[in-house]
Amino acid sequence: MTVDRRRFLYQSSSIALLLSAPTIARGATIVAVRVWPAPEYTRVTLESDQVLSATHFLVPHPPRLVVDVKGLNLDPQLRELVGKIRPDDPFIRDVRVAQFAPDVVRLVMDLKQPVHPQVFTLPPVAAYRNRLVFDLYPVGPNSLLALADQPERPAPPVARARAEPTSLTQSREDTLGDWLQQHESSLDTPNTPRVARAPSDESARIARQDPPRRDRRPQRSVLLMLDPGHGGEDPGATGPSGVHEKDMVLLIGRELREMVQRTPNMRVAMTRDSDFFVPLWMRVEKAQRANADLFTSIHADGWYTPEARGASVFCLSEGGASSVEARLMAQRENAADAIGGIDIQSHDYQVAKVMLDMSTTAQINASLKMAGPTLRRMGSIVHLHSRQVQQAGFVVLKSPTVPSMLVETAFISNPEEEARLQTPTYRRKVARAILEGIRDYLSTRPPLARRRTMV
Repeated sequence: MTVDRRRFLYQSSSIALLLSAPTIARGATIVAVRVWPAPEYTRVTLESDQVLSATHFLVPHPPRLVVDVKGLNLDPQLRELVGKIRPDDPFIRDVRVAQFAPDVVRLVMDLKQPVHPQVFTLPPVAAYRNRLVFDLYPVGPNSLLALADQPERPAPPVARARAEPTSLTQSREDTLGDWLQQHESSLDTPNTPRVARAPSDESARIARQDPPRRDRRPQRSVLLMLDPGHGGEDPGATGPSGVHEKDMVLLIGRELREMVQRTPNMRVAMTRDSDFFVPLWMRVEKAQRANADLFTSIHADGWYTPEARGASVFCLSEGGASSVEARLMAQRENAADAIGGIDIQSHDYQVAKVMLDMSTTAQINASLKMAGPTLRRMGSIVHLHSRQVQQAGFVVLKSPTVPSMLVETAFISNPEEEARLQTPTYRRKVARAILEGIRDYLSTRPPLARRRTMV
């Protein structure tokens, strides 16, 4: 072999190694670390430019969650996780991060209480890249995750009629759990509708044989379930100046909650009262388990152009959408689970899919009767994008027994409406219009005259 040929091969081999070295040696890079603490669960998200894999195990005494993330080297972004743990986090006391082995980073989460962890990955979607998600749920019968994981067992009619609701959330004020606890004695009666669950075929058959029940308690309070859309990992639509839908609708929801609390014979609970992600099916499940009388989901959608403006009210549709725009709206809202991130392999998600196929014609008709006066009240204070109640296949409205509507309070993609959403006065007017619409509905369908079918 000539000297020139040897030199050529040597140089070619060196170039090949240089070109392939980054692929061989370079691990994943963390692009963002986020922590979403909430009373119901805490979420930790590691966003990276490559798919991460992890193994985890629990240490009971003291409670710790140990996670080994493979294909990763310790970097400044990951070290930021330590500083993101808030003192008021209900579940995580502290986090320690270290290079456990080459290309393996170990996270040790010191816990304030035992947890049931869900660890899963999410593919790139919307503005997010690859995500490794840790959801830490409380352990115990009051955990929504634990309730959803329980197998459904048909019970005798008497036992089902006396079934007590279970506390699902522990928010800071007027929580669903507080409401159920305060009304526990009055709810535990044969005349009380039981908490709806996703039934098995047998339990559904037995349920259909039960006669309608009339609640004869005097001055029965109406429970309104408020659902501020999006939250946590799912920001919803974003306005031209960077305002997120999830923040504006939460403020409107809190304003409306305060108004309902001052309204005689009405009670209120919220699917979320802080910034965390709630899957669509879990929002429906909360209303079902609380035996809510009404469900209102609050949104401020975005559109492809800034010219779109005005408020709208939507209900569920058994068939197709009432318009192309309504169908597109439903598609955008139903994408929340993919953006916010849920573990589609989990048992609770599979149970939820069964439950979300149970909506009835009666429920939709009642929803339309509630949505009509609400739309009229909204039209008295804001421009209406549509003067008719629209219908489409919104997942969050698929409660089989609870009249449900979705209120689009404005188009946050419109600069003028985005600015109005940021003013307390406008949010208060919107909340007042929604409440007055609901009261108009109740005035023609008072609680004592309504029949609640056992399901």
